[in-house]
Amino acid sequence: MVSTLGVAVVGFGWMGRVHTQAYARVPHHFPQLPVRPELVAVADEVPGRAEEAAERYGFATAARDWREIAADPRVRAVSIAAPNFLHREIGTAMAEAGKHIWIEKPVGLTAEDARAVADAVAKAGVQGAVGFNYRNAPAVAAARELIAAGEIGAVTHIRIRLFSDYAAHPEGALTWRYERERGGSGVLGDLASHGVDLARFLLGEIESLAADTAVFVPERARPTGATAGHTRSAGGELGPVENEDYVSCLLRFASGARGVLEASRVSVGEQNNYGFEIHGTKGAVLWDFRRMGELGVSRGDAYQDQPVSTLYVGPGHGEYAAFQPGSANSMGYDDLKVIEAYHFLRSIAEGTPHGATLDDAVRSAAALDAMARSAERGTWASPA
Repeated sequence: MVSTLGVAVVGFGWMGRVHTQAYARVPHHFPQLPVRPELVAVADEVPGRAEEAAERYGFATAARDWREIAADPRVRAVSIAAPNFLHREIGTAMAEAGKHIWIEKPVGLTAEDARAVADAVAKAGVQGAVGFNYRNAPAVAAARELIAAGEIGAVTHIRIRLFSDYAAHPEGALTWRYERERGGSGVLGDLASHGVDLARFLLGEIESLAADTAVFVPERARPTGATAGHTRSAGGELGPVENEDYVSCLLRFASGARGVLEASRVSVGEQNNYGFEIHGTKGAVLWDFRRMGELGVSRGDAYQDQPVSTLYVGPGHGEYAAFQPGSANSMGYDDLKVIEAYHFLRSIAEGTPHGATLDDAVRSAAALDAMARSAERGTWASPA
């Protein structure tokens, strides 16, 4: 028997739209789910944005204030896609109102914020999911299985990269993303948080780390109106960029493996260059998000001059079969969010967490805080 679940979206920029479309697509890809999301309400403080979303996507109610959603008895689950500085307030309020939450990373500005939301979710007995979407790629699932099966031997080291140019233009507007008080730790929270999650998902817990950070575009123009995404703004009053454009980090894992994580939001010539290379005592696995359905694999007993072959993921790898019938058919970014929505709704239906949880968000945030401490003090730091 299929039941209806009233859902709402708070914050309707690009990510709010992605969540909404994921809810709409879930029943098509995962018809076995015993719950069907119903778009009940949307909230955004920008005048007219929520109303436009309601008209376009069919939400029953539009609001400027997210508190209206917290008080709405029709809403049982909420997507939180508002700016980082609002995550703690909205997340804890929704959980306290008895609503399940699907919240975008990094879940606030600090590990303390993430813990507050996680504690509220645990106390309320609701489910909490987090937007670490890259772990949902079927090739990443295949890599995890290969590693767990010992196909590349004992893992020795990993290199994770997250390079983008979304903030490379000097006329990029000085939005909340570049303010410490509202955006938090810059590229650490925006991109490195994904890198930490991938590292933990694939290799286990991080024991200690050493990081270096930099700001390469020190000033930007303040926007004169509402912004969405990565708006450009020329001629406005200049203000300082307060958080990091770049981070590089050495990692030591509890397993004894070593790692390097590097992230940049100002890499000219790089568009979503995200991926990893993992080496073991007998082989390696390599993944590039831009070729999402491919996994480079080296395994055997040659050790030296051992070739790398391309594995095209297909049914049997992660949730691939819900989208395509045969190997090497392409999937896209939005498909990963559909998988995330599926895990969230399945968690609600079964009362058991599936996919990335708020515990994962807390552990990721603890690593980001440790990176900031390490960069400031010039020493190794522990995420614990």
